[in-house]
Amino acid sequence: MSSSSAFPRPGVSNETYQRMFALEDAHWWFHGMEAIAARLLDDARAAGMLPSPDACLALDAGCGTGRNLRFLRRYSTRVTGLDYSAYALNLCATRARASRDESHWRLARGSVNAMPFRDGSFDLVTCADVLSHSAVNDVRALAEIARVLRPGGVLFLRVAAYDALRGKHDIAWSIAHRFHRPELRDKLCAAGLEVHRLSYANTWLFPVALVKRILEGLLPGADGDHDDLHAGAGDSWLGKMLGRVLASEAPWIARFPGGLPCGLSLVTLGRKAAAAPAP
Repeated sequence: MSSSSAFPRPGVSNETYQRMFALEDAHWWFHGMEAIAARLLDDARAAGMLPSPDACLALDAGCGTGRNLRFLRRYSTRVTGLDYSAYALNLCATRARASRDESHWRLARGSVNAMPFRDGSFDLVTCADVLSHSAVNDVRALAEIARVLRPGGVLFLRVAAYDALRGKHDIAWSIAHRFHRPELRDKLCAAGLEVHRLSYANTWLFPVALVKRILEGLLPGADGDHDDLHAGAGDSWLGKMLGRVLASEAPWIARFPGGLPCGLSLVTLGRKAAAAPAP
């Protein structure tokens, strides 16, 4: 990341962060993706990969406005959020105060390319839709995630999929790269992370999204409008239906060895190799 400042200007605007903060709790996409993450992490805990919440130290790398920090309280009584946007961290603090959970939240400003934490600091790291950003070096960020995980620690990762599906949303959110499954697997392994589950997600709605992205490329005015945050937001029948459709992918992703074959996102459950036993 080339910048003379320790905290470069984030590609995501403050206005976009504010919109996300206002809408994400009532948006079908966030509810559906949270259900997928919960299924994979619940399975990891049932398999003994995660310690009890009282013993688990969790980090959300690139925490944005803090919704995932609240979600992580299911798995850890001590959660840390890292982001390089001071504006986003202020919104995190607002969310913590509103939930009366400030004592369990720790916020830190920094880049996922060079995290300000000691080696082996966390039992669980989540990183959702961060590696694709223009300000992030994905290879360096994965190496940092592996560094701050303790041996045997768990990673939940979500990234955008298929570069051919770039659209208005990508411009608004500074998404510079979308991944394919083999590429992401190779980069995870190169960072020293074992891949326990790797699947596409947002599969059932993939045909609709594909048509939408094609039309965006053909029609004028594809200039980065991010009103897709408003689509399906709120307590509407459409939002509820879309949320249920997306959430219904969770058991398929968890059960099938190869996961789902295509989708707008890739989700990963990974693990740092455990330390070798002493001779």
